Amino acid sequence: MKIAVVVGTRPEIIKMAPIVRACEARGVECLLLHTGQHYSFEMDGVFFRELELPAPRHNLEVGSGSQAYQIATIVRGMEPILTEERPDVVLVEGDTNSVLASGLAAHKLGIRVGHVEAGLRSYDRGMPEEINRILTDHLSDYLFAPTEHSRTILRGEGVSDTRIFVTGNTVVDEVLRQRQRARALPGLAGRFDVKPGAYILATVHRAENVENETRLRGIFTGLAESGRTLGMPVLAALHPRTSQKLDRLGVSLDGVVRRLPPLGYLEFLGLHADAALVLTDSGGLQEEACCLKVPCVTLRDNTERPESVAVGANVLAGADPATIVANARAMRDKPRDWPNPFGDGKSGERIVDLLIGRAGQPASG
Repeated sequence: MKIAVVVGTRPEIIKMAPIVRACEARGVECLLLHTGQHYSFEMDGVFFRELELPAPRHNLEVGSGSQAYQIATIVRGMEPILTEERPDVVLVEGDTNSVLASGLAAHKLGIRVGHVEAGLRSYDRGMPEEINRILTDHLSDYLFAPTEHSRTILRGEGVSDTRIFVTGNTVVDEVLRQRQRARALPGLAGRFDVKPGAYILATVHRAENVENETRLRGIFTGLAESGRTLGMPVLAALHPRTSQKLDRLGVSLDGVVRRLPPLGYLEFLGLHADAALVLTDSGGLQEEACCLKVPCVTLRDNTERPESVAVGANVLAGADPATIVANARAMRDKPRDWPNPFGDGKSGERIVDLLIGRAGQPASG
């Protein structure tokens, strides 16, 4: 059996790592394909090294560009690779342009597609990620839903039960595997002049926030006010697009909000694990925070991870500064005793075993 594993961004590398390792442990040929949607070594190459993953067999080096450009370029680049390699199944993860384009290329070639992290919905069609995940779910042969809630969503959209498998989320596998290693990095807190448990970690990268000046200004006002109110520095890990937008708008960060340099996975995970609070618009960090028992304030009006809200690990704050501050204060004082709804750390193994068990069987309708 040959399984093609497609990655294109840092979160995908992290979440597909447990599947690559499970393939290696079971003697299954794993074809690692990289679309290059993140285009610098700091953005992704270091992650392969830190997670001890093999180098990708192919790298399309797509880089930045419009959504249409990225999707078209990946479809065109994937076709000859998949035609030559002929894997039994192509696995994609999440909701990026790489996911939709690679799934579409495989589907058109008659190769089975497995969608890791299937069934997530924000119900906001203005988010490009929402369209990507919906389309990928409906063209996939195997839908690996992280929770029963995700399974229910897929059933409601008419997806056959024979195609849905609740596996947990592979991000839990990697967090549990790497968190002690990350926390053991020497001098991490001192490097950024903070004390464990006495700082806020923040990320901002979603297009609906970065490309909307009102929301972007509101979020950074909220970050600064949260830091001042709680008496903690805010360490902000910003996507290059976010930094460029702040610079163009002339938004200056005061001493409370400190812009972090590009970080590897272990460095960021170490900072996350010891943070008092995380303020983010990332979907994956909502899951990580829930697993790490770090209270999360989501800088969005909706989330495709409602399970984290339901167990009390997360709250939606939007982009209004006063709302962000109020929620930051409330979550800082919240007991960290919620259950983790996203899995038991064996999701990657479960996915590979399911595929092995279905090798040679006709695809489900």
